[in-house]
Amino acid sequence: MSVLVAVRTFPALTVSTPRLVVRALTRDDAKEIAPVFSDRTTRRWLPFGEELAPINGLDWCTDDAQERRDSGAGDHLGIVRREDDRLIGSLWTKRTDWAGRVTELCVALAPEARGFGLAAEAVIAVSFALIMEHGFQRLEFRVAPGNVAARRVAEKAGFSYEGVLRNAGDVQGARADLEIWSLVAADLR
Repeated sequence: MSVLVAVRTFPALTVSTPRLVVRALTRDDAKEIAPVFSDRTTRRWLPFGEELAPINGLDWCTDDAQERRDSGAGDHLGIVRREDDRLIGSLWTKRTDWAGRVTELCVALAPEARGFGLAAEAVIAVSFALIMEHGFQRLEFRVAPGNVAARRVAEKAGFSYEGVLRNAGDVQGARADLEIWSLVAADLR
């Protein structure tokens, strides 16, 4: 006897802050997303080596995002600056565990948008929506040791440092330890 398992789709998210709108990516965002992921600083912390081609912006914004949503694994979102309506980065979720109501957040910003607290602002807004509106119980942020900017985002967004996951991920195509940061529903009460 076969058992059918319902696959949940990731919730559609659009959240706003005074400076940002975080929303689903569209085909039109591809030209602005591609440079975010081809930036040298961003590529330094991605899971694959620099010898590989950069992320395809069109795929990231369309097919990859749709596949992740449909499978329930997560989503790819765009971070848009309100003052000029410009897409300045991407926030994505992955490793979603529906039984445990857990997902991991990741973020990348264009170089000119860094240093103004925008990444943390986007992470906070999405975190509140996932926990308060969609019932998530735990959000994770994994940071390669040495990625000081990502650590600052986690701290500013209110995530708690839990320790190091040994040999838990890839950085530049090689196995690496990852710091684990979390935000749980009880943190918002």
